[in-house]
Amino acid sequence: MNFYEISAKDIHGMTVDFSDYEGKVVLVVNTASLCGCTHQYEGLQRIYERYKDDGFVVFGFPCNQFGSQEPKDESAIEEFVKSRFGITFPMFSKVDVVGDNAHPLFAALTEGDNPVHWNFEKFLIDRDGHLRGRFPSDMEPRDIIHDIDELL
Repeated sequence: MNFYEISAKDIHGMTVDFSDYEGKVVLVVNTASLCGCTHQYEGLQRIYERYKDDGFVVFGFPCNQFGSQEPKDESAIEEFVKSRFGITFPMFSKVDVVGDNAHPLFAALTEGDNPVHWNFEKFLIDRDGHLRGRFPSDMEPRDIIHDIDELL
């Protein structure tokens, strides 16, 4: 996977080239507004604020593939995450993370037979664009701080 050759549409439909984030540590998360893990937005925002000046960023990718827990459109998603959790990290347009229509980022992150299993799975990318960690949905953002520290 060459992380820096991938791009995605942000929550406003504008193309974001991941090469713009070269040299940063990136935490990629597939998100949903109606999930039992939705409270993790708070922790994601907290670690983003803590480390953003050190070269760290969170990418939020809404997905409606698990339990139809992200039925909202992009404008409603943005309003929800900003008003409820104060999200300031980059949010992207809704994507598929599994199946034939999976976004190329998630296809690359889950190569082989290890698909995303639920909302709020987390993928930690190092400064060179390599996948350095994958964390399950039930792992709270605060529990991966040590892994982030090691990469920064």
